[in-house]
Amino acid sequence: MVSRLAVTGGFAMSVLVGGCGTLLPGAPNDDVLLEGPVEDLSSQQLAAFLAGDGEFSRRFAPADGLGPIFVATSCESCHVGDGKGHPLFNLKRFGRMEGGVFNPMRADGGPQVQNRAILNYMAEVVPAGITGVAQFTAPSVTGLGFLEAVEDAAILALADPNDADGDGISGRVQLLALSDLIAEVTRLELLFDADEPGRHIPIDGRYIGRFGKKASAVNLLHQTVTAYREDMGLTSDLIPEDPINPQVGNFAGDGVPDPEVPSSTVSNVVFYLKTLRPPPRRDAESPAVKSGEALFTSLGCARCHVPALTTGASRIAALDRKVFYPYTDLLLHDMGPELDDKYTEGIALTSEWRTAPLWGIGLAERSQGGRAFYLHDGRARTLREAIELHGGEAAASRQAFRALTPAEQELLLAFLRSL
Repeated sequence: MVSRLAVTGGFAMSVLVGGCGTLLPGAPNDDVLLEGPVEDLSSQQLAAFLAGDGEFSRRFAPADGLGPIFVATSCESCHVGDGKGHPLFNLKRFGRMEGGVFNPMRADGGPQVQNRAILNYMAEVVPAGITGVAQFTAPSVTGLGFLEAVEDAAILALADPNDADGDGISGRVQLLALSDLIAEVTRLELLFDADEPGRHIPIDGRYIGRFGKKASAVNLLHQTVTAYREDMGLTSDLIPEDPINPQVGNFAGDGVPDPEVPSSTVSNVVFYLKTLRPPPRRDAESPAVKSGEALFTSLGCARCHVPALTTGASRIAALDRKVFYPYTDLLLHDMGPELDDKYTEGIALTSEWRTAPLWGIGLAERSQGGRAFYLHDGRARTLREAIELHGGEAAASRQAFRALTPAEQELLLAFLRSL
């Protein structure tokens, strides 16, 4: 039976032992349920989904290979009910700008801080000499398979890096060099094995990123094995080395054979993420929501938060050439000084962020303990505050929002809450 954890609960009842916190579930409610699979899975595919579901919630211990440094003990401890995480358990990443080039300081344990450690080992702290540090709230993981199934050409068609049309929007693709990928994924030859046509075609030796706050993961396999290592200290076929704290030195070993997460488990978790259904809409036909949607478009919000995308060919029927509504273009955009943490990944400027998909934003508070936190680090406590922090390319849309009447602003917010 598919897990039916409803994304409700009080944050005061969090169980902190998981590292990122686990909210106690309430009764399932279909209009907020996030954990269901897409339709039309075969019996074999459903078995893989269920196996991945179990592994996604599995809590690891040192005897399983956890650590020696880590952030969380399971995937679900950060992605509660597959929804958005709480900023109390943000990931912290750092680096240093050197002559205009960002150094992720891998020799110093970067770019991510593993703030927990197994017994008799020392957790990391942010080293001296950094110029930028960012905190990342765990995103919702629903609907990711649709985003992965968008062909490269469709993403490139949305890009306008030089603002050729003069609309003030200059989104560009994140392009990841092989050297960047090899620094993370030791066995790079395995990274694209399961890709389908139209995805991850090299452009001058670089690959389009589409997942993560800075679009620094090329596919769900990349995202998954990196999270296993960086968040839980678990090795895989693609990344067979344990993370260590450079201040401590080499790790003598945990006695658990590598890879600590076998390829079958990784495959099932990736399939689970591919086939989680998109977050459900609510009140989409409400007159207020429809009026808010019209305002969303007229203010220019939809130029970056593109409502509809189309998947390419897929072996999964529900993902095969389907129109879906994530409200993103998967591109990098300059958000101005308001959201510039002086930290970056890939070719992105420190002020550039991948357009966050808006689907599910109206459900955020349900997985965050009853009060929502918005933007990449949860700094915004309301949707209105999140809009006010949109600078750079979004500054004109922000100003247009300010010019609306209070009643019109509420219509726009009602639309966002319906997503």
